Amino acid sequence: MNRKGAVLIKFRLLIQITALAGLLLYSCGYRFAGSGELPSSVNKVSISVLENKTAESGIENIMTNDIIYEFTRHGKIITKKDDADAFLSGVIDSVTDVGISRQSAITSLQRQVTVFISLKLKDRNGNIIWSESNLSDYQAFDVFPDKIATENAMHKAIDVLSKRLAEKVYNKLTINF
Repeated sequence: MNRKGAVLIKFRLLIQITALAGLLLYSCGYRFAGSGELPSSVNKVSISVLENKTAESGIENIMTNDIIYEFTRHGKIITKKDDADAFLSGVIDSVTDVGISRQSAITSLQRQVTVFISLKLKDRNGNIIWSESNLSDYQAFDVFPDKIATENAMHKAIDVLSKRLAEKVYNKLTINF
């Protein structure tokens, strides 16, 4: 057998082994987080604006929009309440920020903002299908001498962590179904 023939045989064998490994993983039920489905009775979800129990103005809209985006990105149908099979609602429990890097005892260089939320998915009868408390994420941001610049940096950090938290919500909600 010539060299080209040996290489071709090895290549075909590699493809067959890869295909077999893929089939084994698929048949074992291995799935990526969030690649699952909502409960079988749920086809359309209504997502209400999160309740904001914090002093951080407007965060409820940012987080709700990111959760809606995450659902639509994965092809889930978002609808108004009248047409929904299930209703996702929740609360932003707290927003905290703490210093994580200091220049001196009274001057921070970096702070970290953390957001905690609680969510519930209910069916049409009000029965809880899924719930999760104390979901959280955090993001660091720089502190500037100008207070407005620091507040802007914190809002950008909230935007970043909100997207991650929305992805986490979607993954947790669909992983078991």
